[in-house]
Amino acid sequence: MTLITTNTSSGAASSDFTSGIDSTYKLYIFKYYDVNPATDNIDFSFQGNAAGQSGFNETMTTTFFRTNHPEDDAEAQIGYQDSFDQAQGTAYQFITYDQGNGGDESAAGTLWLFNPSNTTYVKHWYSRTNYYHYSDGTMEAYVGGYFNTTSAIDEVSFKMASGNMDAVIKMYGVG
Repeated sequence: MTLITTNTSSGAASSDFTSGIDSTYKLYIFKYYDVNPATDNIDFSFQGNAAGQSGFNETMTTTFFRTNHPEDDAEAQIGYQDSFDQAQGTAYQFITYDQGNGGDESAAGTLWLFNPSNTTYVKHWYSRTNYYHYSDGTMEAYVGGYFNTTSAIDEVSFKMASGNMDAVIKMYGVG
């Protein structure tokens, strides 16, 4: 893995990667640490942008499932969250939901984006994130899908569904 860039955000609306995603690598990995929203009970999300286009609004088909274990040792669960899926949607895709914003509440995880410069096939991706749920427990979100475009994806944006965030996000290329 080759570190391409690091975005360190403090009270930012988003963390955008607008350069460095090109045909150099077939795999780009985003590692995010200490993601903490300003707003309690909110969702961390991402979206891509096709080369030559404006706005982060690419069409995606996605799936979302999660595990949880509350601090009070109530029943741990695993479940599919169909309400967080997109079927040819253009919204930012949740990669956490109902995240807490306390000083001891944050998220960390990884998003893999495969062959984003290819102009023959759709662009597959998946993420795995562990985070602190606002109701006091650990959550693990597994989210995957594809950008339904044969255009190159050359920009990626991360943001909260509402409000600002603190975060460290590193982008790596894998050759």
